[in-house]
Amino acid sequence: MELLSPAGNVEKLAYAYQYGADAAYIGLRQFSLRVKADNFYADEYEQVAALKRQFPGRRLHCALNIAFHNRDIDAFLGQLDYFKQYPIDAFIVQDLGIVPILQKHFPHAQLHVSTQASVTNREAVKMYRSMGFSRVVLAREVSLAEVREIKDAVPDMEIECFAHGAMCIAYSGRCLMSAYLTGRSAQSGFCSHTCRWEYDVLADAKKLAESGALVLRERKRPDALFPVYEGDGFTAVLSSKDLRMIEHLDDMRRAGVDSLKIEGRMKSVYYVAMVTRAYRKALDALAGTITAEEAAPFIASLDEVAHRESTTGFFYGRAEADKTTVGASDSPYVLAGTVCAAYDAAQTEAVFAAGAEMIAARERERAAMHPQARAAAERDEAAHPEKCPAALQKRAGWHLYPYVSLNKTDAGTELEIITPDVLKTVLAAEHYVFANPKNGAILSFVNPDHDCALYTDLLIPAGALVRTKDAEYERGVVRTTGR
Repeated sequence: MELLSPAGNVEKLAYAYQYGADAAYIGLRQFSLRVKADNFYADEYEQVAALKRQFPGRRLHCALNIAFHNRDIDAFLGQLDYFKQYPIDAFIVQDLGIVPILQKHFPHAQLHVSTQASVTNREAVKMYRSMGFSRVVLAREVSLAEVREIKDAVPDMEIECFAHGAMCIAYSGRCLMSAYLTGRSAQSGFCSHTCRWEYDVLADAKKLAESGALVLRERKRPDALFPVYEGDGFTAVLSSKDLRMIEHLDDMRRAGVDSLKIEGRMKSVYYVAMVTRAYRKALDALAGTITAEEAAPFIASLDEVAHRESTTGFFYGRAEADKTTVGASDSPYVLAGTVCAAYDAAQTEAVFAAGAEMIAARERERAAMHPQARAAAERDEAAHPEKCPAALQKRAGWHLYPYVSLNKTDAGTELEIITPDVLKTVLAAEHYVFANPKNGAILSFVNPDHDCALYTDLLIPAGALVRTKDAEYERGVVRTTGR
């Protein structure tokens, strides 16, 4: 089975490929249902092409899955020459109006039916095949038994199913709530995630909801019960659980699924890398290239990624899909930064030379001072040592890496290094130093706007992630941030 991962920008695309995706799906600005993802624009097609050369054989799918209005069709036609510069292998669409345009101008790209088209039966799949589609992303409401029936009926059509990530309470994600409450249409890519909002239960019903005994029941459907849970200042009735099928991949394979899709173009680099890695190891274990015991810790690491309670959705029946959940998508870790390819010998020597010059310049400045001014400067330095940082010093067996800080991290914080094939490596304070590569100064902390390098005795491959424990995280305690 193909492993298909999300990529909201070029950086996430690189991590999807590096951490094990066979293919990744992107969105083009204005024409994707995830408008708030970074999506792709400007000259990023050059970076995408370079990534495809770096990872030969990996595929690139492009989501053009909005419901196109006339103005959208015109805008797309006006940008055809630009879009043709992307090395796109397949387009994911729901709107049939865009199909002849794609077939004419992108004859070598495959067409995939989006889950937004709500395909739930074999006859619909046959119809799309006759129109030139090679793959269908089945509606999330389809069971594994139905997947098998569809695959048996149309064996030459590829079947793609979501296997992991956030679920939408609306039918196949076609939600009207966002447009109704905020004027932002989910079908045009502007979903405001109203199903995750925090609703108040008013009057005396609040006490009843807190008891857990309150349910909604539609008058003519007495057996359709929807529990309403009142939590700390909010009520959940619409917020669905997150899909997780990593323990059931063999069932998906036997049902005829050709491609496993991970949801999350708006998720973080950390999410993309960790979830892709876990499913890669699980699929490798299923194929027999690694053992189940080797894959197990990587699968368990999914709990270290932001998530809600999990469900198997509609795959084994509707009862699981009907269960709602409360709270934020949460993680016990914070992504601190990323590590790039190590500096070469000349670059490393230049950093040490810059540090030596920084110290020499400071000493020259002091020597030129009046004795009283020098004494005052030394007192100030003693009181505020951060104003006169030490310079990076050579250590045998240590290596210098460019470091991209993504969150403020104090020097001395225990770091954990994540790579595609190593679960984690703990980097204690005595095994690393943060430094400014421009002047060779040792840094007491780093921020996203800092020039930074990581000096360590650990060999780290390019593309490694650096995480720290979230001091505010409490297992089992729902936080209200990060919807």
